[in-house]
This record gives sequence, C-alpha cells and structure tokens, in this order.
Amino acid sequence: MGGEGDGRTGPGRGDGSGLARLDGRVTGCRACPRLVGWREEVARTKRAAFADWTYWGRPVPGFGPADARLLIIGLAPAAHGGNRTGRMFTGDRSGDVLYQALYDLGLASQPTSVSADDGLELRGVRVTSPVHCAPPANKPTPEERNTCRPWLVQELRLLRPTLRAAVVLGAFGWQAALPAFAEAGWAVPRPRPAFGHGSRVALDGLDLFGCFHVSQRNTFTGRLTPEMLREVLGTAARAAHLRQ
Repeated sequence: MGGEGDGRTGPGRGDGSGLARLDGRVTGCRACPRLVGWREEVARTKRAAFADWTYWGRPVPGFGPADARLLIIGLAPAAHGGNRTGRMFTGDRSGDVLYQALYDLGLASQPTSVSADDGLELRGVRVTSPVHCAPPANKPTPEERNTCRPWLVQELRLLRPTLRAAVVLGAFGWQAALPAFAEAGWAVPRPRPAFGHGSRVALDGLDLFGCFHVSQRNTFTGRLTPEMLREVLGTAARAAHLRQ
C-alpha cells in the first residue's frame, strides 16, 4: 500500500526537506490581521469541552508524506479542530468523515484523527488547504485566500515530482486551487472548469477531481454521504496509481 516513492529526495521523488521547511514557515505566518486575531482569540477563550487543551492557535501546515501521489485540498482549519490540534482535519467531525473514508480505502493507518500525536499516518496522500488559518464563521475572504495562495503554490511545486491526482473539497477550495495549479506550472484549461461533485479535469500529468466538502452541513443533510466520498477518493487514488 502507498505511493511508489520512498520519501527520499531525488529525481521523481518529493522534496521532503523542502516541504518540512515550507511547513515551518507556514506556521509562523501573520499576514492576515483578521485571521491572526481570530485564531488567537479562539485559542485563548477555547470551547468548554476543550478547556484542558493548549490550543495550537497558529496557521496549520499540510499533513502527509512529501512523495504523495494524491493531494486533498480543503478550505481552512476549523476553529476548534485544526486550530486546536495543529493538524489538518483533526479533532472535528469533518475530519472524522474524511479519515474514516481514507482508512476504508487503505490510504490511512487508522480511521480516527484526534490529535497531532495519535500515530495517524497517510499512505501516498497529503492533505492541505488554500487558507491555513481558522477564519471566523469558516469563511475566509477572497483577499485572505489570495494572500495565502503562495503557500499552496510552493507546496504544489514541491509535490509535483510525484503528484498524480488531487481532490478539491468544495467550491471555495476549487476557486482557490485552479489558479494555484496554474502558478505552480500546470496548464489549466480556459475558461476555468466549473466546480461540481464528481467532476474530473485532466491537467498535464495530473487528474483534478471535485467533491462536496466534508462539512457537517453536507454530511448531516446527506448531500455528501460516506459512499459518495469514498467513490471520489477511490477514483482519484486509482488515477494516482495508489494501491488500495
């Protein structure tokens, strides 16, 4: 199970040291005053259920191996999820749904993601987002999205040697991802393809998939079911030549 790379840096392999340095730089970013203020306020005031936690309260870097063949792109960290735990889609119900699906497909070592030190490993998959700070009401502004884009562009460039497929969760992520892929060197069709669940766009050497976001609103209402999520992720994993 997993990608063809072994995590070492070299021809055809992701740049592990470069990605680690990028992740470290991401966590120190203070470019958006509104997001900085919100993430730190949430970390101070906390939620009663997590009163004994020391919140992360900083930008949340991507999670997963440097030689990933499949990239999952979300929206932004949740105030009491990634902003609390310091890991993408960790500690909230959206993460419960996503990592259960990855586990079911053999792409994660365990079905739960509760803390950054819980032992979870992803197999050939990396998870990131176009906005790395938790936004008020889960809604980054277009300006904040654009300010954060260079981080995603750099991440894509570092992953490019092994990356073969990407799944974008939600329309906001789709709108942020397409220009980032273009800036990172992929040929994105014009006019830019519209978002849709199950949509598939062939870039040069990479298949891009759209999927409804794993938000509580979508999963509670049945707009996105576990079966629908597994179908998109499974198709993307096969496109990336990941063994399931």
